[in-house]
Amino acid sequence: MSVSKIKGLIATLSIAIGLAIIMFFMKFSEKKNNSRFARTWCRIFFPFNRFELEIFGAFDEEADLLMLNHQSAVDIIFLEGLHPRNLCWIAKKQLGEIPFYGYALKGPKMILIDREDRASLIYIFKEAKTALSQGRPLVIFPEGTRCKDESQFLPFKNGAKMIAEKLKLRVQPIVLVNSSRIYNSSPMESRGSKARIVALKSFIPSEVGEDWYERLEVQMQEVYHKHFNELNH
Repeated sequence: MSVSKIKGLIATLSIAIGLAIIMFFMKFSEKKNNSRFARTWCRIFFPFNRFELEIFGAFDEEADLLMLNHQSAVDIIFLEGLHPRNLCWIAKKQLGEIPFYGYALKGPKMILIDREDRASLIYIFKEAKTALSQGRPLVIFPEGTRCKDESQFLPFKNGAKMIAEKLKLRVQPIVLVNSSRIYNSSPMESRGSKARIVALKSFIPSEVGEDWYERLEVQMQEVYHKHFNELNH
C-alpha cells in the first residue's frame, strides 16, 4: 500500500472517530445553538493528521451567505472548525441519507435539498429565512457538487445567485485550496499536507452590478489558481 493511501486511511479513520465524538456531544447540546460548540471540534482534524492549514484574509461576521468551491469531504470540516458563527449549510439531500455522516448534517438542522424537485426552491427560501432569523449565515457550494478536477471549477449553478439576490444577502466568497490533496475519499488517499483558506472581501450583489455572479466565478477561479500554484509548484 502506498504512503498516500495509508495517509488517506488514517485521515478517514480520524474523520469517523471525530464525527462519532462530535455526534455524541451533539446529543446533549442539540437545542443549544445547534450544537455549535460540539461542531467546532472539527478543528482538531488538521493537527491530528499533521496537516498545515493556512488562512488568508478574514471571515466577515456580517456576511449572510458564504460561497465555497467544493473538492473534498473535508471542505465542511474546514469551515466548521474555524468560522466563528453558527453556520447553516445548504447541501444535497443525498448527503443526509448517508449512514452516520447524515446525522452530522440533520442534527444541527442544516438545509438538505432535492435538486430534482422543482418545489425545492420554495423550501430553500423558507428554511433560509428561518436560519437567517436565528443569526445563522448560510453556506453553499455554487458548483452544486464536488469537483474532481484540480485545474478548474465546475460551472456555477444558478441556485446560489438566486438565494443571494432574492434574500438581499451580503456575500463572502471563500476559496479552498488543496483540500482534495490533503484528503480524497475516492480514491481514498492523501497526497499533500498543506492547504489554504482564502477569505475574499464580502459584498452586496445589488451594489456591484448585474453580472456579479459571472465575475465572481472568474475571480474565485483566478484566486484558486494563484494559491494552488504557490503550494504545488
